[in-house]
Amino acid sequence: MSYKEVYKQSIESPETFWANVAEDVQWYKKWDKVLDDSNKPFYRWFAGGEMNSCYNALDYHVENGRADQLALVYDSPVTDSIKRFTYRELLDEVARFAGVLAGQGVEKGDRVILYMPMVPEAVIAMLACARIGAVHSVVFGGFAANELATRIDDAKPKAIVSASCGIEVTRVISYKPLLDKAIELAAYKPEKCIILQRPQLEATMVEGRDFGWAELMEKAEPADCVSLAATDPLYILYTSGTTGVPKGVVRDNGGHLVALKWSMKYIYGVEPGDVYWAASDVGWVVGHSYIVYAPLFHGCTTILYEGKPVGTPDPGAFWRVISDHGVNVLFTAPTAFRAIKREDPKGEYVGKYDLSKFRALFLAGERCDPDTLHWAEDQLKVSVIDHWWQTETGWPIGANFAGLEMFPVKPGSASLPVPGYNVQVLDEDHNEVSAGQIGAIVIKLPLPPGCLPTLWNNDEGYQNSYLRAFPGYYITADAGYKDTDGYLWIMSRTDDIINVAGHRLSTGAMEEVLAAHPDVAECAVIGVNDELKGEVPLGTVVLNAGVERDKDEIVKEVIKMVREKIGPVASFKIATVVKRLPKTRSGKILRGTMKKIADGVEYKMPATIDDPVILDEIAEDLAALGYPHK
Repeated sequence: MSYKEVYKQSIESPETFWANVAEDVQWYKKWDKVLDDSNKPFYRWFAGGEMNSCYNALDYHVENGRADQLALVYDSPVTDSIKRFTYRELLDEVARFAGVLAGQGVEKGDRVILYMPMVPEAVIAMLACARIGAVHSVVFGGFAANELATRIDDAKPKAIVSASCGIEVTRVISYKPLLDKAIELAAYKPEKCIILQRPQLEATMVEGRDFGWAELMEKAEPADCVSLAATDPLYILYTSGTTGVPKGVVRDNGGHLVALKWSMKYIYGVEPGDVYWAASDVGWVVGHSYIVYAPLFHGCTTILYEGKPVGTPDPGAFWRVISDHGVNVLFTAPTAFRAIKREDPKGEYVGKYDLSKFRALFLAGERCDPDTLHWAEDQLKVSVIDHWWQTETGWPIGANFAGLEMFPVKPGSASLPVPGYNVQVLDEDHNEVSAGQIGAIVIKLPLPPGCLPTLWNNDEGYQNSYLRAFPGYYITADAGYKDTDGYLWIMSRTDDIINVAGHRLSTGAMEEVLAAHPDVAECAVIGVNDELKGEVPLGTVVLNAGVERDKDEIVKEVIKMVREKIGPVASFKIATVVKRLPKTRSGKILRGTMKKIADGVEYKMPATIDDPVILDEIAEDLAALGYPHK
């Protein structure tokens, strides 16, 4: 079938479409109803069905001929180690750790917080929770104690699984003091903590509460999979809320399994046995969906990488991993490629490695500017696909389809809506806008399987955050447009659309122009308050390594480029060169925080910030431009 036929069926006959897709997964009991819409807007998929996500990820493959195939490859340049697990070996570890959890009193429905670095034990713990029906909530290892405490109070975990430390490029980060402080701050006190002692740093244990991973594993009896309702929660993943209170995105078992398995074949174009690498972190949704669950559901080999795109040890780090492990498909953030491009603009490291098995690169997390996409195409000589999705959806909303039908790539576009997603672009009066016109991007309810059914213990917050502004639709909080071919152009967050003297302008369109300058590695445009025009754009650019030209000349050139490409209406007159941009640990640029600094508005330190020192640097750069205005 063509994309057009598949998409049409998914929108017009969603129950028939998803029932057919669901035949490809293993059920203990088939569903009573494909889509339960009896309690709108809380739709539930595969109601009455029973299954187990861990069984589909591991046991099924061991029982059906993949026992000796590699399931997980752990590659850690920061510890100079590589470890490989076959499906049989990974199943043995997961079943034993499931027994550890059960031995500590963890039962179906209990929550377990995982506060872990990028080590195999993080994957093992996630799958072990899924095996016994415990609900895991992964919190970034090294996250601030007060942020961890808010998640403890919200999830109320029976146990916390952590490690003695995480390892950054040049430093060891002790996790245990952060964990102890978080438990001290939290009103809710978890009963047990299981600590993985890493050789780089030994943690001090609290008697009666803390237990060693290795000691418990030695004595553990393996636990079997339990039968779970398709609508039972698999995990909670916290995303920053606008009020400062984190939102616990809930993922169910059944819809998640069905959607993710389908996506591996039809979006990413991978087959069972292929090697798939999502260069992300298990603390992000990408790590949940495409390091842990989807590749294993589909019988692939998945890569777990404890390192960076540059600095571990050089800009060839990704090419080395692809070469060493025969990676077929890589999924990462455009930020990673901008970092590589900045350090190695001519791509000299690419030619040092055998990339003959590599066939596709998928980018998501931030909009990929055309210049970065072209650079990746030129260097790698493979398909480069920008696609778009969110923590809340758990899998892509807009993509090209390596396993269904590939369409021409339009640099800057996330291609076409994924089957199951009825994506529309609406104006402020809730009317659909014409092609090429910017509006709010929304998805008509019901959302497809795999998307959040609600927030953890917060149905009201779910409706307020995602449904109320446009009744009958899920609000993505992204702004953009569809072109005449139906391609989606995600231009910026709704908050990043700026109003310059009555003209609604996308900062993403301006960033696209800045990124095309040959000396610019990455950039961000923010709207700053202006007495006359309401808001005006301010550009910040980071230069490529080795650029020694006069910075003022470069600033003049980028201002001229924006005025030529977008026109005087953009009123783009202010730009500055900065050393680096403030980002979250997943690589998203903190434009909202930069705007608050420029406007002199009080802000809360973002919980997910990669390096808080950058905010001081940015404040100095903006002060030199006269921001905030006195």
